[in-house]
Amino acid sequence: MVGIDEVARRAGVSTATVSRALSGRGPVSPSTRERVQAAADELGYVVSAPASALATGRTRAIGVVVPFLDRWFFSTVLAGISDALVRRGYDITLYSVSGERAERRRVFDDHLRRRRIDGVITIALELDGGESALLRGLGIPIVAIAGPTPLLTTLTVDDLAVGRLATRHLLDLGHRRIAHIGADATTDAVSSVPSLRRRGFTEEMDAAGAAPQYTAGDFTIDGGSAAARDLLEGADPPTAIFAASDEMAIGAVLAARELGLRVPEDVSIIGVDGNDLGRWFGLTTIDQFARGQGERAAEAVLAELDGAEPVTRRGTLPFALLERGSTAVAPGC
Repeated sequence: MVGIDEVARRAGVSTATVSRALSGRGPVSPSTRERVQAAADELGYVVSAPASALATGRTRAIGVVVPFLDRWFFSTVLAGISDALVRRGYDITLYSVSGERAERRRVFDDHLRRRRIDGVITIALELDGGESALLRGLGIPIVAIAGPTPLLTTLTVDDLAVGRLATRHLLDLGHRRIAHIGADATTDAVSSVPSLRRRGFTEEMDAAGAAPQYTAGDFTIDGGSAAARDLLEGADPPTAIFAASDEMAIGAVLAARELGLRVPEDVSIIGVDGNDLGRWFGLTTIDQFARGQGERAAEAVLAELDGAEPVTRRGTLPFALLERGSTAVAPGC
């Protein structure tokens, strides 16, 4: 096997410089780093993970904890995390957890401690104070994306503003009979992402003097379809629907079509996410740049590993209205 000394000879530098250049730690000029990497590539040299961990005290692995793996938002955020980590030579150790508190405690208090990782990213987990304390007790950088996460550095979209923006778009088109598909007001935490979007909807409708309609549904295409069908077959069907996710909104578009309704001529539909599928449905949405969220979280963890001070506050992530063809002026306007 090729050793580090052979790479050093080929690149014309010391073994210490090779180590710094390939680990990404320590001062090395860009030209020297490129020369070392070229020498390593030519010789087929690969850094030994166990040796690197012994030398640096790092495993070059980041734990990522998610509640779902089969939904577009989570898989896209994961792709962004992977993009940023791979650029720096880090791996992902993935943990999928349910809403069951005992299982989550086992992951936080046992699995994460046993697996050697350098940092943790959580994606849209609603953590209570005890769970946040368990994560902080690991003594490694922790960054959360979305969700109420007391005590942790949290990167989040302003979901209250997202709900208001989507609703205001429909109101500006002249709609007054607007329904929201999303959170169940009786079971969702007040500070959860779905509840904040619902609250933004309610506040805009109240400000406009319009009576809001609500129905809860799973954040899936099937869930959105079932909820929209209930609304559109009701006695006073809405002329517009704001769905709390793009998958739900796509389900609503499909339900409207199955009922013989035209989108947007008979009913306007808007979602949230920026889901790639939305383009094929001409879906108007609030894009929250999910892949970029993952990159930002990974960069924040790596910055702490490089010595940056952790910040226990909420950092705001960007979002924007993306108008396509699923919303239009209200009928009769």
